[in-house]
Amino acid sequence: MTFDYDLFVIGAGSGGVRLARMSASYGARVGIAEEEDIGGTCVLRGCIPKKLLVYASHYPHEVDDAKGFGWTFGDGVLDWPALIAAKDREIGRLSGLYVNLLKQSGVDLHAGRATLVDARTVEVGARRFTARHIAIATGSRPVLPPLPGIEHAITSREALSLPALPKRIAVIGGGYIAVEFAGIFNGVGSRVELFYRGAQILRGFDDDVRDFLAGEMTKQGIAIHTGAAIDAIERAADGTLALRVGDAHAGPFDAVLFATGRVPNVEGIGLEAAGVALDARGAIAVDAYSATSAESVHAIGDVTSRPQLTPVATRDAGLLAITLFGGRRVAADHEWVPSAVFSQPEVATVGLTEARARDVHGALDIYRTSFKALRHTLSGRDERTLMKLVVARDSQRVVGAHMVGRDAGEIVQGIAIAIRAGATKAQFDDTIGIHPTAAEEFVTMRQKVAD
Repeated sequence: MTFDYDLFVIGAGSGGVRLARMSASYGARVGIAEEEDIGGTCVLRGCIPKKLLVYASHYPHEVDDAKGFGWTFGDGVLDWPALIAAKDREIGRLSGLYVNLLKQSGVDLHAGRATLVDARTVEVGARRFTARHIAIATGSRPVLPPLPGIEHAITSREALSLPALPKRIAVIGGGYIAVEFAGIFNGVGSRVELFYRGAQILRGFDDDVRDFLAGEMTKQGIAIHTGAAIDAIERAADGTLALRVGDAHAGPFDAVLFATGRVPNVEGIGLEAAGVALDARGAIAVDAYSATSAESVHAIGDVTSRPQLTPVATRDAGLLAITLFGGRRVAADHEWVPSAVFSQPEVATVGLTEARARDVHGALDIYRTSFKALRHTLSGRDERTLMKLVVARDSQRVVGAHMVGRDAGEIVQGIAIAIRAGATKAQFDDTIGIHPTAAEEFVTMRQKVAD
């Protein structure tokens, strides 16, 4: 049978673009469809714009810290619309770069919503294309719960483009998106209250990290309310918002940001017609080679239940391109995936939490330190850094590394290489540190925490 394309990709986010370009580099005829701007969540309304706002929110802290080093500056004034406009220009530049890269790779771009007609046919608008392989990379989106007054809430998508900076904002949720936005708005001068129905923020992270970060965020003036389930949002006559939390009311707020979860974009793209099955979470079920229940259909990124991280999507995209067109089958590997939370202070982690490591390895050696960084001996800021190593006692392999503090992501990226390579605690100990840095603490911790 003759096909229009060897591969048709639905969704031009980071994963879809990588898959299309790499497949084309192997000589495949590739088409890709996108109904919004090219770039997906990470580039347009996730990692990149959010990190730019994180940088902006750091400057008041930097100015305050400078006083301890002898510097005096006048009062700063944030031009929020100017910040958002600058962010939008950079996002537009990146999106255009992605478009050019696709064109230079010989990939055909189709603007519009693509749906599956069957396992080898895609429809974009009024046009139909056949393909030997189809890949779904439609990502995920924030979801709002069905609460009274939920129409007054915003999600992370709107939070990145607010026309005016809210003086008072409620952030609902305890995951990484919630704590990141809480830090952003607090840093740029909003009064922030965070409401989470669980017992502690960052569920799924190491317990020491969770407790430590909550304490540091509270020091910075963010009010964290745990065990707080939101029953309704109420709008007053003056336009301000209040939250009904059980028998109590919280507010007033100028904005309410819900960051309570995301769902895969699987609706209305013809999965049933192609015979593509979903898993228990409602995401597309895939095997280690990104294949779905339909032989010719594949899926990568946040539309699956794999780790919801851009580097995972792009890595899996590259592996799928090799499997389909590179002459060898390579399985995706999601063990030892590092991650960061761009909270304030930052969190980074790789490997197992202490609780999970006890389930897997039994007896552990735990090394943990908390200290004031050299910078703050003069800045006067009451901020501390946490570092932790989780070591399997029998093998002495380091199976987890966790950090809360400045530049945690930059530091743990390097630690992740050692942990993935199977480094032991003795090898960490034998490594000479760079002094004076916070990072050297990872190779100087000698005192075990008592069992």
